[in-house]
Amino acid sequence: MKRFEKHIFVCENSRPPGHPKGCCAEKGSPEIRELFKSRLKELGLNTKVRANSCGCLDACEFGPSIVIYPEQVWYGGVKKEDVEEIIQSHIINDVPVKRLFINHPLYNLDSETNK
Repeated sequence: MKRFEKHIFVCENSRPPGHPKGCCAEKGSPEIRELFKSRLKELGLNTKVRANSCGCLDACEFGPSIVIYPEQVWYGGVKKEDVEEIIQSHIINDVPVKRLFINHPLYNLDSETNK
């Protein structure tokens, strides 16, 4: 039996102010991860789904960036207001939120959900 069914990786990389690539932490990703953690706990999903902070996902220009495994679905421009929709749609009902997909050929390319 798997320890966790899904992992939500939230980029919390930080760069100096004014860096040309920007950074997810500056765009609010730490608060987004905390919101994922608290909502998963409230819903009793924290033993099945893990919300992790991570370093750079190399999707800085799309940040805040999130990737959910095992589906390998990449989300970009995620805001606190999107967390509930991601949990209800993707985590609970296995229906990824396509409007938040990173629209770039390097992301979501092999995902069954991006056909």
